[in-house]
Formats: sequence, structure tokens, C-alpha cells
Amino acid sequence: MSGLFSTLHASVQALNAQSRGLETAGKNLANVNNPHYARQRVLFGDRGTVMLPDGAQSLGLEALGIQQVRDALLDQQVLREVSLSATVSAEQKGYQRAQASLGESITSATAVSGAANAIGLGAALSDFFNAFQSFAASPTDAGERQTLLQQTAILTDDFNRTDTRLAQVQTDLDAQISGDVATVNGLLQDIAGLNAQIGRVETSNPGSAVDLRDQRQARLEELAAKVPIEVRPAPNGQVQVVMKDAANVDVLLVDRATVTGPVTFTGTGLTAGAPATALSFASGSIHGALAARDGAVQQLRSDLNRLARQLVTAVNAAYNPSATAGADFFQPAGTGAGTIQVSAGLTAAGLRAGSGAAGDNSIALAVAAVAHRAFSTAGGDILDGTLGGFYSGAVSNLGQALATANSHVDNQTGVEKLVRAQRDAVSGVSLDEEMADLVKYQRAFQASSRVFSVIDELLDNVVNRMGG
Repeated sequence: MSGLFSTLHASVQALNAQSRGLETAGKNLANVNNPHYARQRVLFGDRGTVMLPDGAQSLGLEALGIQQVRDALLDQQVLREVSLSATVSAEQKGYQRAQASLGESITSATAVSGAANAIGLGAALSDFFNAFQSFAASPTDAGERQTLLQQTAILTDDFNRTDTRLAQVQTDLDAQISGDVATVNGLLQDIAGLNAQIGRVETSNPGSAVDLRDQRQARLEELAAKVPIEVRPAPNGQVQVVMKDAANVDVLLVDRATVTGPVTFTGTGLTAGAPATALSFASGSIHGALAARDGAVQQLRSDLNRLARQLVTAVNAAYNPSATAGADFFQPAGTGAGTIQVSAGLTAAGLRAGSGAAGDNSIALAVAAVAHRAFSTAGGDILDGTLGGFYSGAVSNLGQALATANSHVDNQTGVEKLVRAQRDAVSGVSLDEEMADLVKYQRAFQASSRVFSVIDELLDNVVNRMGG
């Protein structure tokens, strides 16, 4: 009797264990398209043994727990690649905004040859000198004089608008960084909260908070897209999240269930920890936005300022060779790209084509010749080369930066996909494998049910029929 009852009990244990296997396989299949889910498997084991007169006897099969299939090294590698991908993507978007602000279509040919399309500021600069050339050809023509002033207004407006737009691109990047910092601080709080929950669950049952671990990994990857982080294990399934300072020393962002100090944007970088420490970082969307803001976008603004100053200096020197006060073509003060303006009070009738008799066009020719003059910083000029060549070079620099960013995005996307595929080979859900497990657990459940039925029949015979 004790043998039948113990076998019946073992059958019940087996049914429960195989049922847990079926549930786990079903859960895995349900999450096959969840990118943050790590597949789970049931750990089966014996409940133990007892000594009976006829020897040791097993207490039966038991589902000891659920194990999450993860590789910590691959998870950390994914965090690094996610951070690098976010870097190049943010930098690419910054350069694309700057390109749109220029009003120029920058292609790969532009980046190689330095030739800008005939639109935007480049075209306005060319049209300005062409108008002076036409003015020199017909110095008394009222129409040519009016056209010259119109082209000048177009040129100065294009300088002003382009500088304003590029400044707005930098302001937008600052706003993006501030938004990312707010997101970072929110994610740090989420991770600390998940750490606290995992710690409570796993105090007496290590590794059991599998769903909470999935949620935490998802938050860690979101955080890595903003700033580069390293994850260190802590007791009871919790983790520490750290970054580095300039001396490559760890700065704790999250210490288990505690956020040590908020991340703050200083305008040029980030601080975090307690006490607040300047962070050193070379990846993440915040780094990419800073690289675009302070890199090619700022360089373009600086180049346009130099171009505007050289244009004003050279044109005024040709238009007002005697340096007579109030006789300049452009306003000499505030000669950056954002402030360049024609001299106040200059009218079509007041334009000077020459310094001699009617029909003299020496001044107009001198200004028109500025377009082809080769400047040299060694000779005291503000830039090297011609004005048009310098502008094309400035545009080319941005085009090259954008082309490089595009290439980096393509390459990094491929690397991230490869690393994710490697992790999915370990942690991802395989439909074929789970379907096979589902059938395996189903058959085992059916077999245990059959054993249960047989024992039930035997007990029925022993209890109800042998007594007669």
C-alpha cells in the first residue's frame, strides 16, 4: 500500500513539474518577438530521498525553479554597441540639420570636389560679384545699380539667415541634450527601483526575479543609448551602474537601490555622482550631439564669420580706397555672418563706379576683381584662397563630416546587429526549440497522467475489490 501511495504521490509531483515546463515553453513562445526577453527554462530535480526498509526511495521529481538564459558578457557588449550606434546616429542628424540650414544640397561629390550647388549662399556670393561686373560694364545704368543693391541685400540676408539657422541648430542640439539628460535621470530611478524589487525577491531565492531582470536590462539598454555605462554585479541580484571621470575612475550613478546623484548638463559636458564629478564619455547620443554642435557645425559658423569679415574688408578696401569715413560699401563694424550689412544710407544713385569722370568704372572693376583674388593668412588676410573657394571648402568640410557620419552609421548598424544576433543565439527564443520542448513536456505530462491512472486503478482494486 505504501508503495502505491508513494508512486501516486510521485506521479502528482511529475504532473506538476511537467505542467511548469509547459507553462514556461508557452511563455517563451508568447515572447518570441519581445527584443528584451531572455528565454527561460525549468530546472528539474529530485526532491530528495528517504530510507525505507527495502532501501532508498526518491521523493519524486520537482520543478526547482526557473532559470533565465543570459550571458553577462554579451549583455555588456550589446550595451557598448548600442551606445556607439546612438553616438553616430545623433551626430549624423546634427549634420543633416546643418545641411538643411545652409540651403545647399551637399552630395558626396561636393565633399570630394568642394563644389557647392548653385543655390543658397554660394550662389548669392557669385551673383553679388557678377552684379558688380555688370555695373562696371554699364556704370550709368540705373537698372544695373538697382540690381547690384538687390543682389547685395540677398547676399547679406543669406549670411544673416544662415548664421541664425546654424545657431538654432546648436540651440536645438542643446535642447536635445537637456531632454536626454532628463531621460537619463528617469532611467536611473527606474533601474534603482527595479534593483530594490529584485533584491527583495531574490534575498531567499537567487535568480528567481527573471521578469524584473528583463525589465532592468531593457532600461539599461535605453540608458546606454544616452551615455556609456558599465554594469557591475551586486548582492541579491542587484547591480551598480558606473561611468568614468577624466582620470578613468569609476563614478557611481546607481548603487543597488540608490541613485547616488543626478546627471547634470553643464553646457559643455556632464557631471554626476556624489559629490558631483565631471564625467568623461565618448559615446551615447549626448556625446554625438555635442560632437556635432562643437565640431563641424561650429566650424562652419566660424568659417562663415571669417568669410563675411574678409568679404567686408576686401570690398570696402576696393570700394573706398582712400578710406574716407562713411564711404564704405559695407558697414565696417560687426562684420560677422550674423551681422553683415550694407552701409546705412547707401542708395542706387549713390553707388560709385569710379573715382573720376562719368563713365569711370575703376572702382566697380576693383570690387568685381575681389571675387578672383587669392587671399593669404601669411600676408595678414583673414583666410586663404578665394572667397568662393573658401566657401566651397567650408561646405565641403560639412559634407565630408556628414559623409563620414553616414558611413559610420552604416558600419555601426551592422556591428550592432551582429552582436545582437550573437546574444539572441544564447538568450533569444527559438520557435523550433520551444515547439520541440512543448511536445516533450506534453508527452511527459501524458505519460505521468497515464501512470497516475494506472496507480488509481490499482488502488481501487486493492481498496474496493480485494476485500470481497
